[in-house]
Amino acid sequence: MTTMSSALILHHYPSSPFSEKIRLALGYKQLAWKSVIVPSVAPKPDVVALTGGYRRTPFLQVGADIYCDTALIFDVLEHLQPAPTLYPPHLKGVCRVFAQWADSSLFWAAMAYNLQPQGAAALFANLPPAAAQAFGEDRKAMSSGMQRLRPADATSAYRSYLRRIAHMVEEHDFLFGAEPCAADFAAYHPLWFTRHCVPVMAGILQATPAVLEWMDRMAALGHGRMEKFSAQDAITVAAGAEPLPVAGEAFQDDHGIALGSNVTVTAESFGLEPTEGELVAATRTRYTLRRTDPRAGTVHVHFPRIGYALKATP
Repeated sequence: MTTMSSALILHHYPSSPFSEKIRLALGYKQLAWKSVIVPSVAPKPDVVALTGGYRRTPFLQVGADIYCDTALIFDVLEHLQPAPTLYPPHLKGVCRVFAQWADSSLFWAAMAYNLQPQGAAALFANLPPAAAQAFGEDRKAMSSGMQRLRPADATSAYRSYLRRIAHMVEEHDFLFGAEPCAADFAAYHPLWFTRHCVPVMAGILQATPAVLEWMDRMAALGHGRMEKFSAQDAITVAAGAEPLPVAGEAFQDDHGIALGSNVTVTAESFGLEPTEGELVAATRTRYTLRRTDPRAGTVHVHFPRIGYALKATP
């Protein structure tokens, strides 16, 4: 029986592509989860109460443990329910390498294509003009310093990437065989955004019918067993729980920063808001910060090492 402190709470919003990646993985593993809808733009006071600054979407909460970044969330889901696996033993390395490419190069090409003026107009067609302006300003702030693809260059790259994916799914039901793996979910979500969130832009998919058939197979996995949950209830769950113990986890020191130090963890690109706290674990694959919030109490916020910068605070 699942207690509130062990329930999976996904903080997301419907049109978030990275959230769709996790929703579909929850469906693949047929997991029960609680759905907290977060704002798509700042301010996000309920989010920050749990994460301490990180505001990318989605993040996963289990009691007083907060897991940031979909790559790390996949590892958490795999640990909680190993079957069906996201990382088949013979594909562990290639799955992760491909997923990292899909979450970066493929994603940014797809989104630069998707959010050309025609796509952006369709996305915000039923919202007041101020909402579109707020979204644009928010994402501009989150991507400060990033080099963005121009729409024409993004279109060329996206077409090429779709052809490469087609070559893979013409041979198998999924990218690397008869069953989906982490690579499939990472490649699917930016294409899902094209097809479902800006269908006016979805004509680019028609040149690769094998990709559309693969997308149908992915969509058929569903979203698992979802139950609506409020942000305040999620914060109450965190306040009433204790973070999982980290004692005994191997410490890998690549920075000369001792456990117990006050540190920040910040994404290397996109969403550069730092999370500050006490470094209580730095394992081979992740960082864990302990922090205390007036509303959420003491929480552990977890980040993957790849894609994030660890720094000691003065």
